[in-house]
Amino acid sequence: MLELNAANLPHLSGNVVSPSYDRNKVITGIVHFGVGGFHRAHQAMYMDRLMNAGQAMDWGICGVGVLAHDEKMAQVMDAQDCLYTLVLKHPDGTREARVIGSMTEYLFAPADPEAVIEKMAAPTTRIVSLTVTEGGYNFHHVTGEFDAENPDVVHDLTPQAAPRTTFGLVTEALARRRTRGIEPFTVMSCDNIQGNGDVAKKMFTAFAALKDAELGAWMRENVAFPNSMVDRITPVTTDEDRAAIAEEFGIIDQWPVVCEPFEQWVLEDNFTLGRPPFQDAGVQVVHDVAPYELMKLRLLNSSHQALCYFGYLAGYRYAHEVAQDSLFVAFLLDYMDLEGTPALAPLPGVDLPLYKRTLIERFANEYVRDTLARLCAESSDRIPKWLVPVIWHNLEHDGGIERSAGIVASWARYAEGTDESGQPIEIVDALKVPLMAAAALQSEDKLAFLRNRDVFGDLVDNARFTAAYLRTLDTLHHKGARSAVEELVALGR
Repeated sequence: MLELNAANLPHLSGNVVSPSYDRNKVITGIVHFGVGGFHRAHQAMYMDRLMNAGQAMDWGICGVGVLAHDEKMAQVMDAQDCLYTLVLKHPDGTREARVIGSMTEYLFAPADPEAVIEKMAAPTTRIVSLTVTEGGYNFHHVTGEFDAENPDVVHDLTPQAAPRTTFGLVTEALARRRTRGIEPFTVMSCDNIQGNGDVAKKMFTAFAALKDAELGAWMRENVAFPNSMVDRITPVTTDEDRAAIAEEFGIIDQWPVVCEPFEQWVLEDNFTLGRPPFQDAGVQVVHDVAPYELMKLRLLNSSHQALCYFGYLAGYRYAHEVAQDSLFVAFLLDYMDLEGTPALAPLPGVDLPLYKRTLIERFANEYVRDTLARLCAESSDRIPKWLVPVIWHNLEHDGGIERSAGIVASWARYAEGTDESGQPIEIVDALKVPLMAAAALQSEDKLAFLRNRDVFGDLVDNARFTAAYLRTLDTLHHKGARSAVEELVALGR
């Protein structure tokens, strides 16, 4: 077995694909915030694909970590010369390994924020990209406005403060480029947020305007924020994954990435200083991303929420277990057909029935082993952005809302913190305390969970929605998750 690093690349097993290009000739052109599994299975993989084809050698990636827990990634990337193994887990059980070499350096911002700022301020940097999760954009769930009271934001707005946030670091780099007469880089969001580029523009320029009104106005006029839709199921890397990669491929990799074979990236062609030839790597470069992102957010992402809480309460622990259960499959398809699809924009040329069948097949891939705990995590960042808009659309158009209301009820029951066998559930959410407190009151006030207007807006005031919500919540409490799903499926029969 070989430890993964640049010196050992030529000696890797023949069943591992490794970079065919000279990494010493790669120039950094992209600075990326949020180097988690998804970025490494997606954007960095696409860049590696281009480099293996002899293209984009001036678009290497400098990864940046901003949060304290990113220090571990910094240590691993330093030890492995920014190399890592990407393993595709196919539905037939076969695994395909490839070493990705498109990341050339990694900077840990808390240790040296100045180095991060200067890396972005350098003329060679032409794109700053983001996978900072839905919560990393610092906006209010209901109002959509920038949260200027966030303590780290308050710190970064203090004159002469060393930036702690992505907002502070990126804004300072743009300010320096402006002062030095260097054109601004493009800020490219790759997060699961509807209109992610538009949201990024609103949040970054809001921060900049609070720091310097003139700088904020300049950014609004001169910095490009393309929208994108990204898709690839990338579960958390486990010790079991590390051991399997060592055994099958002979690679000792401290932080490999495992994912499904499916990949998709739809990207708006809106860049100030050019871009890599993404289309040559399989990216759909389009004029308008909106219809595609709605398709993903309201079918794939919302379907994940449809299966995770019900499935966990029913005793399942992996997405594939739920997606191989015919009852839950019927429920997922009913949600997609009767509530998710009516909330989509027109999608000429897209075979929606095929897309939905493919989703079920992807969810059912037992080798990906995507945990329900992962899908249930940070629900307060997901449900308001993915499912609540579907609910409001269908309420306004007299469409179906029963299944969506049932999904919200399943979250409310899950947030009580115990499953149906009495086992504790570890709730992972930025709003864990208020959510669990509200869920604990449901025996006295059945709408307690729904009264959180920061999460649900005014849904609690809609009689049609609350009636459907309470029906499922009552069944969850008295008969269990499987019975609740059975009742929801029966509505469409």
